[in-house]
Amino acid sequence: MKEDFLKYQAQTTPHPLAMEISHAKGSYIFSAQRKKYLDFVAGVSACSLGHCHPRVISAVKNQLDKYLHVMVYGEYALEPAVGLTKLLASHLPETLNKTYLTNSGTEAIEGALKLARRATGRSGIIAAKMAYHGNTMGSLSLMSIEERVHPFRPLVGDISFINFNVEEDLVNITHNTAAVILETIQGGAGFIIPENNYLKKVKQRCEDVGALLILDEIQPGFGRTGKLFGFEHFGIVPDILVMGKGMGGGLPIGAFTASENVMDCLMDNPKLGHITTFGGNAVIAAGALACLQEITESDLMAESLQKEKLIRNLLVHPLISEIRGMGLMLVIITPSEEIATNIILKCQEKGLILFWLLFEKKGVRITPPLTISKEEIKEGCGIIIEVLNEINETL
Repeated sequence: MKEDFLKYQAQTTPHPLAMEISHAKGSYIFSAQRKKYLDFVAGVSACSLGHCHPRVISAVKNQLDKYLHVMVYGEYALEPAVGLTKLLASHLPETLNKTYLTNSGTEAIEGALKLARRATGRSGIIAAKMAYHGNTMGSLSLMSIEERVHPFRPLVGDISFINFNVEEDLVNITHNTAAVILETIQGGAGFIIPENNYLKKVKQRCEDVGALLILDEIQPGFGRTGKLFGFEHFGIVPDILVMGKGMGGGLPIGAFTASENVMDCLMDNPKLGHITTFGGNAVIAAGALACLQEITESDLMAESLQKEKLIRNLLVHPLISEIRGMGLMLVIITPSEEIATNIILKCQEKGLILFWLLFEKKGVRITPPLTISKEEIKEGCGIIIEVLNEINETL
């Protein structure tokens, strides 16, 4: 199968890992060669409840017997989609009460940008340097790294950049700004947490000039930081909230949420201001609803903070410069890119899945399922320490 994978399926890097998958269950992935791997990545934060969580699987199977796709988004009332958006509203601040369902996080970013321009009548968008919001054309335009965007120019216009956590840059937010878009916790840059009430200051500046604040919760969202959404840790409420990844329990979905007054801007002038065929698909929405129910009805969010403490206590080593992040959104920072890559590849050989970050090359991602047990955490961290000791001996 590997040969066909490389020959027929488009690749994103010259050297994909190309592991052949047989099945996955809970915190483990099994290869076609019958090797068992403990998953410390969770599909890059997408599998919030691990692999094939019974509540998600049951909801999907139940919906499969009723109907799949029936009409383009927003025309018919589909029980799973309505239930999902209603439950979301019940767990969000009252100003975030209307949700547009999409197929992915990057599509939700596109919709959020359009909504901000439509609602404010302005065009200027301000993003943070070293941010990652996706790879479709609008999302890519929010990326400051010229090496990655240059081959695809020209990009969406009237986008400028500020430095994350730098208060002095906020003067760049003006009456020409439609929206400021930030990751609540910068992901690809190395799991950078806002400091010194930075998000509050951004929000205040936006209010002062009439701009909207868009927060990208595609990675931190759905319980990963110990709250349903990361912004809850920082005492602010965005005007537009973007989500994805962990929302679907392993299924492809995204969404953006705003107030009714703002969201209704997409209904008219022009009609079909934003449209999608498969957004809000009943099967996907059923799985996402089950995922949200499980996260909000269980102790998983509180447990993620306890599991963070356990990981930090276990991962103490001379080759670990620091551990950044919050909850089960963590990254090990190592002395070099070479060491980080060695850790990832050697751990995979020993049955533990880790992964890289997009921009912070010295980082090793640890974003396991929220459902991971303490025993599994100890198992995985033991493998990491074993590998670190082996690497240390060669230095």
